[in-house]
Amino acid sequence: MQDFEAQTRTLAAQIELELEEGHLNFPTAMEISLRIKQLADDPNSSIDDIVAVVRTEPVLSAKVIRMANAMLLNPYGARITSVNNAVKRIGLAALRCLAFAVSAEQLTQDHRSPHFRALATGLWQHSADVASWAYVFAHHLRTVNPDTAMHTGMMVDIGQFFLLARAADYPALESNIGRFSEFMAVWKDPISRSVLEAFELPDEMVDALDGEAPCDGWPPQTLRGIVQTAILASDAPNPFEHGKPCVPQGDSDTESDRQQLASLLDATRAGKDAILNAIHD
Repeated sequence: MQDFEAQTRTLAAQIELELEEGHLNFPTAMEISLRIKQLADDPNSSIDDIVAVVRTEPVLSAKVIRMANAMLLNPYGARITSVNNAVKRIGLAALRCLAFAVSAEQLTQDHRSPHFRALATGLWQHSADVASWAYVFAHHLRTVNPDTAMHTGMMVDIGQFFLLARAADYPALESNIGRFSEFMAVWKDPISRSVLEAFELPDEMVDALDGEAPCDGWPPQTLRGIVQTAILASDAPNPFEHGKPCVPQGDSDTESDRQQLASLLDATRAGKDAILNAIHD
C-alpha cells in the first residue's frame, strides 16, 4: 500500500506540474494523431502531404480505406482502394477521428500489465462505440455535422486514456484498481480539457464533452445531446464508470422518450455497425 500511495503522489505531482506549465507529456502513440491534426489545420499543407503521413501508418491506411467504403459514405458502392481517394472521400474531420482511434488502439498495447491492458482495451471499445453511434445519430437526425459528432465521440474517454497510458510507468497502481479509479475520477476532467486544448479542438467539441452541462431535450439538437445519447446507447461499457447519462427528455412523457430512443436505435444500428467496423477492425 505504501508503494501505491507513493506512486499516486508522484504521478499526481507530475501531472499537476505539466498542467501548470501547459505542456502535457503525450505518449508516443499519439504523435501521428497530432501530426495529422497539425497538417489538416495548416493552410499551406496539401492533401498529398496529409496522405503521405497516413501512408506511413499501415493500420490507419487500412481503416481510412475501410471507412471510405462504408455504405453511409459510399452509397453507390464504387470500390475505393487508394489512400488518396479514401482520404478525399471521408474528409479531414473523419480522418482526425480515425488517426486518434489508431493512437488509442496502440495505447492499449503499451501496457506491460495484462490488467491495465484489459482496462485500456475496454476504454478503446467504449470510445469507438460512442463515436460510431454519434456519427449515425447525427447523420439520421441532421442536427449536427456527422464527422464532428464522430470525432467528439471518439474523444469521450480521452482523459482516462491519457492517465492510463501514464500509469504504465507506475506498476504499484495496479495493486488497487478501486483506489486507482478514484484517482482517475479526480484527474480525468482537468486532463481531458488540457488534452482537448492541446489538440486545439473547437469550443463546441470541448463543451460537448463537459460532464457538468445539462442534457438536451428530445430529440437531441446539439452536439452535446448527440454525444450524450451515443453514450446512453453504447453497447460497450466504460470500465471505470457505472451507470448511464441522463435520458434526454422533452415535453413528452418519459415512456414516449424511451420509445423514440428505441426507434432511433433500430433505424441506425446497421449504419452504426458499419462505421464501428471501419474504426475497429
